[in-house]
Amino acid sequence: MRILITNDDGFDAPGLTALRTAAGDFGEVASLAPASQQSYVGHRVSTLTPLRLTELAPGQFHLDGTPADCVRVALRGLQQSFDWVLSGINHGGNLGADVYTSGTVAAAREAALLGVPAIAISQFHRRPHPDDWPTSIALAKRAIQQILATPTHPGDYWNVNLPHPVADPHSVALIDCLIEPGPLDVAFSRLGDDFLYAGRYLDRATTPGYDVANCFAGSITITRFSSGR
Repeated sequence: MRILITNDDGFDAPGLTALRTAAGDFGEVASLAPASQQSYVGHRVSTLTPLRLTELAPGQFHLDGTPADCVRVALRGLQQSFDWVLSGINHGGNLGADVYTSGTVAAAREAALLGVPAIAISQFHRRPHPDDWPTSIALAKRAIQQILATPTHPGDYWNVNLPHPVADPHSVALIDCLIEPGPLDVAFSRLGDDFLYAGRYLDRATTPGYDVANCFAGSITITRFSSGR
């Protein structure tokens, strides 16, 4: 199969390299990712400014646009045909309410809107534990394999979150996991007229049985969404 990969951390992020490695087990991989960091841009798209495409190597490009722009340009601008779009591996979780602001998830949603099934993959990061990309790759492969074995309907896309650190390398992948309905921890530090977000990710709501609680407890969480096609 032909697989397009993208992300919101930028074309040179280690998570994109990790995703390229994971996706390579399932088919032919091409990448089109943002030229710069695009975290938390949500589903913003560009319609009033030109989008410059740069080829880095055969089948590898970056674009000075958002994650959703990258998917649009690949599927409609370049008119390339792909069987799946994979977005990530994001450095940090995209759990619960994150799906509304995440550029990683927006790229998958845009693909689904354009008729291509997609998976957003994020690596929850618990400080001060170091990154472990080889483990991320192994867990991502497990999640992708499980999703590919699941019947897909038009408009489907999935949001995957990988636990960190991993106590059990064979941690359970929970498919059709519900997303946490509670909001992120919202707090600010203030200096004069300047406000700096100071919420703590680990202080967010954790409803038992939902994605945040399950991922924090060490499980791969997989949530199916539909673009409504």
